[in-house]
Formats: sequence, structure tokens, C-alpha cells
Amino acid sequence: MSTGFTSSRDGGVTITLDAGEASILRSLVSQVLDLVEPGATGDDPLERALGIGTAEQPSDPVLARLFPSAYADDDEAAAEFRRYTEATLREGKRADAETLLETAGQGRVQLTAEQALAWLRALNDVRLALGVRLEVTEEIHDELADMPEDDPRYPAYVTYDWLTYLQDTLVRALW
Repeated sequence: MSTGFTSSRDGGVTITLDAGEASILRSLVSQVLDLVEPGATGDDPLERALGIGTAEQPSDPVLARLFPSAYADDDEAAAEFRRYTEATLREGKRADAETLLETAGQGRVQLTAEQALAWLRALNDVRLALGVRLEVTEEIHDELADMPEDDPRYPAYVTYDWLTYLQDTLVRALW
């Protein structure tokens, strides 16, 4: 298993991934990329140019977690905020995922500071998506410690835990 991220002298970070780790990362990020479709805008050319999209909250729980409501107590304000921000947020998440896909490979991976931040955001999106699907709670570490390896959920929980580790080492390497 990877030893995580380390700082490099040029302000970036490095990590060494085996073939399986690179494949898992690429697969999970690809799934999030497929889920986060480009933001829809209206037919008006100005709306398209400004990225003004729909005001509807996503019905998929993963998308609702990736694009939470900005105003829990004010549906009208939340819808208006979503209309003006979601298309741009979607593009940002897609760009981060594409950066990870372009740079993740077997062996030593060296990232610039900018690429590392994109990885950090992409890893967070994958963890959020997987966490929603697994119904992760704060007790995940206790559950995982007590979970037998033949439990059908075990591989997914171990993957979630590994993503948490990667994200933690990346934050530490950047700061």
C-alpha cells in the first residue's frame, strides 16, 4: 500500500502508487466525473455565458451532498443561489477530476501545488460520494475495526478508509 503523499522541494507533492491503487483511484474518480455532468444553463445566451443554471436541488443523495443547499431555512434563497453557482461548481469539480485522471498512474506521481489542490478536492468529492452510498457515520473506524473481512461491505469501507488516509497525507504534505 502507498505510504501516502510527501512534500517535494518545489512546493508540490509526490506519491508512489501501485497499479491497483492507481486503477482504484481512476475508477472512483471516473464514476464521480460521470455523475457530475456539466451544469445545465438556459437557452438565453447571457445565461449560458454567465453559467446561470437550474434552481432545482438534485434528487440524487450523492449530488445533494456534493452540491448542498446554501440556505437550509430559506428555499427561495437557496434556489436562487443554486441557479447562479451550481453550473460553475460542477465545472470546477469536473476539472479537478480530470486533473486527477490525467496525472494518476502507476509508480511515482509528482504533482505541482496546483495539481495537488485539484487532487485534494477530487479525493474529497469521491469520499463524499462513497460516504453517502455507504451511509458512513462518525463511528466508521469502530465499525471497520469490528467488521469481519468476509463482510460484503468490508472492501468498500476499507477503500473509504484508504481515501481518508490519502487525503490526510496530502493535506499534511501541502501544509
